[in-house]
Amino acid sequence: MFLGRLGLQQRVLPAYRAPFFDALAAACQGGLSLFAGQPGPEESILTTDHPQVATLVRARNRHIGRVDGPFFLCWQSGLLDWLKAWQPQALIVEANPRYLSTLLGLRWMHARRRPVLGWGLGAPQGTAPRRLGWKRFLAQFDGLIAYSQRGAEAYRALGFPPQRVFVAPNAVTPRPAAPPPARPPAFAGRPRVLFVGRLQARKRLDLLLQACAALPPELQPEVTIVGDGPARTELQALAQRLYPQTEFVGARGGPELEAYFAAADLFVLPGTGGLAVQQAMAHGLAVIVAQGDGTQDDLVRPENGWRLPPNDLAALSEALCQALSDPLRLRRMGEASYHIVAEEVNLERMVEAFVHALQSVSVIT
Repeated sequence: MFLGRLGLQQRVLPAYRAPFFDALAAACQGGLSLFAGQPGPEESILTTDHPQVATLVRARNRHIGRVDGPFFLCWQSGLLDWLKAWQPQALIVEANPRYLSTLLGLRWMHARRRPVLGWGLGAPQGTAPRRLGWKRFLAQFDGLIAYSQRGAEAYRALGFPPQRVFVAPNAVTPRPAAPPPARPPAFAGRPRVLFVGRLQARKRLDLLLQACAALPPELQPEVTIVGDGPARTELQALAQRLYPQTEFVGARGGPELEAYFAAADLFVLPGTGGLAVQQAMAHGLAVIVAQGDGTQDDLVRPENGWRLPPNDLAALSEALCQALSDPLRLRRMGEASYHIVAEEVNLERMVEAFVHALQSVSVIT
């Protein structure tokens, strides 16, 4: 339990983060106030205005440039007014130097001898000047929370004190309350491959269709695509041409989505993103994912799945072939997935890591 009031800044408040923030708020004796604005018009982010336990104060985001562009900057108006009204004993902000108003919050908190934690994916590699800029930016924090071990190592590599770097593995689902579905030792007919997510080009579902089409006929699976998005029409046309054994069922949630996880034999995420990976693992599925920002590194291991180089059709084809050639091995890997989510990477453990970080920097300061 964190004994004080906590303030937490986000550029936007994605709907998938609300359960975590509510759980963190319940672990703060003085409560949690969120400060977040709206996404840019070109972004495909489902946000929420109604956390159940945490309180939300709306920022006025001023985006300069495209969010996905190299020169993007953001200014969040109202930050100091929020801090003055809430008076947090500790503050957590996104550790992103492109959010210019964050510096005001750092200075305001430090003027009152209150700690500030940065939360992020890690520091990017690059030229010496860029690394120096990041080093100076990160030096202003009292502690850093990384999404993954890889992110934590990147912070330490820039000279940030190791004892003040904390890892809170990125989680979007609670510890599973039920055992995984019972699956037979052999496939019942064709194996079933599942994808769940927004249908965008960066998800690289085109690679999945190509890889399945290249498999030997006896290994070719039924592919179920759960989700919707701007690339759906294009992907449906591609599937009809390349791999007709593909079903697009649209967006699903609740018991409907649970049924798709229970019926699957393997979960595949061929591109970036991946909020559904933990859900798949909680349902006892082995997983194939493309390597990205490091958040999958702590989830997907040799005992429960495959992490592939991004945009690598040959690697995806080989992983599918290995997975679908040995159903017994796939079942064992699914059991390992379930135990990882049940014991190591879940919302409860993420909250514990945040509380530990808050307690640690409060002692330091």
